[in-house]
Amino acid sequence: MSETATAPSGTSVSAEEADKHRRGLMLVLSSPSGAGKSTIARLLLEKEDNLSLSISVTTRPRRSSEVDGVHYHFIDKARFEQMKAHDELLEWAEVHGNYYATPRGPVETSLDNGQDVLFDIDIQGTFQLYDKMRDDVVSIFILPPSIAEMKSRLRRRAEDTDDVILRRLKTAVGEMRHWSKYDYVVVNDDLERAYDSVRAILRAERHKQHRSPAIAPLIDGMVRDLQSELDGSGI
Repeated sequence: MSETATAPSGTSVSAEEADKHRRGLMLVLSSPSGAGKSTIARLLLEKEDNLSLSISVTTRPRRSSEVDGVHYHFIDKARFEQMKAHDELLEWAEVHGNYYATPRGPVETSLDNGQDVLFDIDIQGTFQLYDKMRDDVVSIFILPPSIAEMKSRLRRRAEDTDDVILRRLKTAVGEMRHWSKYDYVVVNDDLERAYDSVRAILRAERHKQHRSPAIAPLIDGMVRDLQSELDGSGI
Protein backbone atom coordinates (compact mmCIF):
# COMPACT_ATOMS: atom_id res chain seq x y z
CA MET A 1 0.00 0.00 0.00
CA SER A 2 1.16 3.51 -0.73
CA GLU A 3 -1.63 5.62 0.80
CA THR A 4 -0.31 8.44 2.94
CA ALA A 5 -2.26 10.46 5.49
CA THR A 6 -1.58 13.52 7.57
CA ALA A 7 -2.15 13.35 11.31
CA PRO A 8 -3.78 16.29 13.16
CA SER A 9 -0.32 17.45 14.19
CA GLY A 10 0.71 17.62 10.55
CA THR A 11 2.72 14.40 10.65
CA SER A 12 2.42 12.23 7.55
CA VAL A 13 1.46 8.61 8.31
CA SER A 14 1.63 5.89 5.66
CA ALA A 15 -0.16 2.55 5.80
CA GLU A 16 3.19 0.81 6.20
CA GLU A 17 4.11 3.08 9.09
CA ALA A 18 0.74 2.50 10.74
CA ASP A 19 1.34 -1.23 10.59
CA LYS A 20 4.87 -0.87 11.97
CA HIS A 21 3.48 0.99 14.99
CA ARG A 22 1.14 -1.87 15.86
CA ARG A 23 1.54 -3.08 19.43
CA GLY A 24 2.44 -6.75 19.70
CA LEU A 25 0.19 -9.25 21.42
CA MET A 26 0.65 -12.12 23.86
CA LEU A 27 -0.66 -15.34 22.30
CA VAL A 28 -1.40 -17.87 25.05
CA LEU A 29 -1.97 -21.55 24.29
CA SER A 30 -3.22 -23.82 27.06
CA SER A 31 -4.60 -27.33 27.01
CA PRO A 32 -4.84 -30.59 28.92
CA SER A 33 -2.05 -33.08 28.19
CA GLY A 34 -2.60 -34.93 24.93
CA ALA A 35 -4.47 -32.16 23.12
CA GLY A 36 -1.57 -31.32 20.79
CA LYS A 37 -0.80 -27.83 22.07
CA SER A 38 3.00 -28.19 21.86
CA THR A 39 2.84 -29.35 18.24
CA ILE A 40 0.67 -26.38 17.27
CA ALA A 41 3.04 -24.02 19.10
CA ARG A 42 6.03 -25.49 17.24
CA LEU A 43 4.31 -25.07 13.87
CA LEU A 44 3.46 -21.44 14.67
CA LEU A 45 7.05 -20.63 15.53
CA GLU A 46 8.29 -22.36 12.36
CA LYS A 47 5.82 -20.79 9.93
CA GLU A 48 4.60 -17.51 11.37
CA ASP A 49 6.66 -14.34 10.99
CA ASN A 50 6.97 -11.82 13.81
CA LEU A 51 6.32 -14.39 16.55
CA SER A 52 8.79 -15.43 19.25
CA LEU A 53 8.54 -17.79 22.19
CA SER A 54 8.56 -16.35 25.69
CA ILE A 55 11.60 -17.72 27.55
CA SER A 56 10.97 -18.35 31.22
CA VAL A 57 13.32 -17.96 34.14
CA THR A 58 13.74 -20.92 36.47
CA THR A 59 15.57 -21.77 39.65
CA ARG A 60 15.89 -25.39 38.51
CA PRO A 61 19.48 -26.52 37.85
CA ARG A 62 20.43 -26.48 34.18
CA ARG A 63 20.56 -29.85 32.47
CA SER A 64 23.57 -30.72 30.33
CA SER A 65 21.49 -30.51 27.14
CA GLU A 66 20.09 -27.06 27.96
CA VAL A 67 21.41 -23.67 26.90
CA ASP A 68 20.97 -20.66 29.15
CA GLY A 69 18.88 -18.03 27.35
CA VAL A 70 17.52 -20.54 24.84
CA HIS A 71 15.62 -23.09 26.90
CA TYR A 72 15.42 -21.02 30.10
CA HIS A 73 17.13 -18.19 31.87
CA PHE A 74 18.64 -19.99 34.86
CA ILE A 75 18.68 -17.94 38.07
CA ASP A 76 19.06 -18.65 41.78
CA LYS A 77 16.24 -18.34 44.32
CA ALA A 78 17.59 -15.06 45.69
CA ARG A 79 17.32 -13.47 42.24
CA PHE A 80 13.84 -14.93 41.79
CA GLU A 81 12.66 -13.44 45.09
CA GLN A 82 14.15 -10.10 44.07
CA MET A 83 12.34 -10.13 40.73
CA LYS A 84 9.09 -11.08 42.42
CA ALA A 85 9.41 -8.32 45.03
CA HIS A 86 10.06 -5.69 42.33
CA ASP A 87 7.11 -6.78 40.15
CA GLU A 88 9.46 -7.98 37.41
CA LEU A 89 7.44 -11.16 36.81
CA LEU A 90 4.23 -11.47 34.81
CA GLU A 91 3.44 -14.92 36.15
CA TRP A 92 5.14 -17.58 38.23
CA ALA A 93 4.62 -21.04 39.68
CA GLU A 94 6.39 -23.46 41.99
CA VAL A 95 6.85 -26.98 40.61
CA HIS A 96 8.53 -29.68 42.70
CA GLY A 97 10.36 -27.10 44.80
CA ASN A 98 11.63 -25.07 41.84
CA TYR A 99 10.27 -21.78 40.54
CA TYR A 100 9.34 -20.98 36.94
CA ALA A 101 8.32 -17.50 35.83
CA THR A 102 7.86 -15.13 32.90
CA PRO A 103 10.06 -12.02 33.18
CA ARG A 104 8.18 -8.80 32.44
CA GLY A 105 10.97 -6.78 30.75
CA PRO A 106 11.60 -8.83 27.58
CA VAL A 107 7.87 -9.27 26.95
CA GLU A 108 7.07 -5.56 27.26
CA THR A 109 10.01 -4.69 25.00
CA SER A 110 8.74 -7.12 22.35
CA LEU A 111 5.19 -5.76 22.52
CA ASP A 112 6.40 -2.16 22.28
CA ASN A 113 8.37 -3.13 19.16
CA GLY A 114 5.35 -4.77 17.52
CA GLN A 115 6.63 -8.29 18.15
CA ASP A 116 4.10 -10.96 19.11
CA VAL A 117 5.03 -13.34 21.92
CA LEU A 118 3.88 -16.96 22.26
CA PHE A 119 3.18 -18.47 25.68
CA ASP A 120 2.86 -22.22 26.22
CA ILE A 121 1.57 -22.06 29.82
CA ASP A 122 -1.05 -23.57 32.10
CA ILE A 123 -4.32 -22.10 33.32
CA GLN A 124 -2.92 -20.51 36.48
CA GLY A 125 -0.21 -18.78 34.47
CA THR A 126 -2.82 -17.51 32.02
CA PHE A 127 -4.91 -16.01 34.80
CA GLN A 128 -1.86 -14.23 36.18
CA LEU A 129 -1.22 -12.73 32.75
CA TYR A 130 -4.85 -11.58 32.73
CA ASP A 131 -4.26 -9.76 36.01
CA LYS A 132 -1.15 -7.98 34.73
CA MET A 133 -1.78 -7.26 31.02
CA ARG A 134 -5.25 -8.43 30.00
CA ASP A 135 -5.60 -6.10 26.98
CA ASP A 136 -2.45 -7.60 25.44
CA VAL A 137 -3.46 -11.24 25.93
CA VAL A 138 -5.14 -13.43 23.33
CA SER A 139 -5.86 -16.81 24.92
CA ILE A 140 -6.72 -20.05 23.14
CA PHE A 141 -7.74 -23.27 24.85
CA ILE A 142 -6.85 -26.36 22.80
CA LEU A 143 -9.10 -29.39 23.29
CA PRO A 144 -8.76 -32.99 22.09
CA PRO A 145 -11.73 -34.35 20.11
CA SER A 146 -12.57 -36.81 22.90
CA ILE A 147 -11.25 -38.22 26.16
CA ALA A 148 -10.63 -41.54 24.44
CA GLU A 149 -8.42 -39.83 21.86
CA MET A 150 -6.61 -37.85 24.55
CA LYS A 151 -5.77 -41.08 26.43
CA SER A 152 -4.68 -42.70 23.17
CA ARG A 153 -2.33 -39.81 22.37
CA LEU A 154 -0.76 -39.95 25.82
CA ARG A 155 -0.12 -43.67 25.46
CA ARG A 156 1.24 -43.30 21.92
CA ARG A 157 3.86 -40.85 23.16
CA ALA A 158 5.30 -43.69 25.29
CA GLU A 159 6.89 -41.12 27.58
CA ASP A 160 4.89 -41.71 30.77
CA THR A 161 3.96 -44.59 33.02
CA ASP A 162 0.32 -45.47 33.62
CA ASP A 163 0.48 -43.69 36.98
CA VAL A 164 1.72 -40.50 35.34
CA ILE A 165 -0.95 -40.73 32.63
CA LEU A 166 -3.61 -41.14 35.32
CA ARG A 167 -2.29 -38.06 37.11
CA ARG A 168 -2.38 -36.06 33.88
CA LEU A 169 -5.98 -37.11 33.25
CA LYS A 170 -6.99 -36.07 36.77
CA THR A 171 -5.32 -32.70 36.23
CA ALA A 172 -7.20 -32.34 32.94
CA VAL A 173 -10.52 -32.43 34.79
CA GLY A 174 -9.70 -29.20 36.62
CA GLU A 175 -8.16 -27.59 33.53
CA MET A 176 -11.10 -28.26 31.25
CA ARG A 177 -13.56 -26.73 33.69
CA HIS A 178 -11.96 -23.32 32.98
CA TRP A 179 -12.41 -23.41 29.19
CA SER A 180 -14.94 -20.56 29.23
CA LYS A 181 -12.38 -18.12 30.64
CA TYR A 182 -10.39 -18.29 27.40
CA ASP A 183 -10.98 -16.00 24.43
CA TYR A 184 -11.12 -18.88 21.95
CA VAL A 185 -11.51 -22.66 21.98
CA VAL A 186 -10.05 -24.85 19.24
CA VAL A 187 -10.77 -28.58 19.03
CA ASN A 188 -7.75 -30.43 17.68
CA ASP A 189 -9.49 -33.25 15.82
CA ASP A 190 -7.26 -32.62 12.82
CA LEU A 191 -3.82 -31.06 13.33
CA GLU A 192 -3.72 -29.07 10.08
CA ARG A 193 -7.21 -27.69 10.61
CA ALA A 194 -6.51 -26.82 14.26
CA TYR A 195 -3.26 -25.09 13.31
CA ASP A 196 -5.03 -23.10 10.59
CA SER A 197 -7.65 -22.01 13.12
CA VAL A 198 -5.05 -20.80 15.61
CA ARG A 199 -3.13 -19.00 12.87
CA ALA A 200 -6.33 -17.30 11.67
CA ILE A 201 -7.05 -16.10 15.21
CA LEU A 202 -3.54 -14.67 15.50
CA ARG A 203 -3.79 -12.82 12.20
CA ALA A 204 -7.23 -11.41 12.98
CA GLU A 205 -6.20 -10.25 16.45
CA ARG A 206 -3.26 -8.35 14.98
CA HIS A 207 -5.80 -6.02 13.35
CA LYS A 208 -7.72 -5.12 16.51
CA GLN A 209 -8.14 -1.35 16.71
CA HIS A 210 -6.57 -0.92 20.14
CA ARG A 211 -3.32 -2.52 18.92
CA SER A 212 -2.89 0.00 16.09
CA PRO A 213 -2.62 3.51 17.61
CA ALA A 214 -1.39 4.97 14.30
CA ILE A 215 -4.42 3.78 12.32
CA ALA A 216 -6.58 6.73 13.45
CA PRO A 217 -4.22 9.39 12.02
CA LEU A 218 -4.02 7.36 8.79
CA ILE A 219 -7.80 7.22 8.41
CA ASP A 220 -8.34 10.82 9.54
CA GLY A 221 -5.84 12.00 6.94
CA MET A 222 -7.51 9.98 4.19
CA VAL A 223 -10.90 11.43 5.13
CA ARG A 224 -9.51 14.98 5.05
CA ASP A 225 -7.86 14.37 1.68
CA LEU A 226 -11.05 12.94 0.24
CA GLN A 227 -13.16 15.78 1.63
CA SER A 228 -10.73 18.32 0.20
CA GLU A 229 -11.02 16.74 -3.24
CA LEU A 230 -14.81 16.67 -3.00
CA ASP A 231 -14.92 20.32 -1.91
CA GLY A 232 -12.67 21.26 -4.83
CA SER A 233 -14.52 19.00 -7.27
CA GLY A 234 -11.26 17.21 -7.96
CA ILE A 235 -12.83 13.83 -8.64
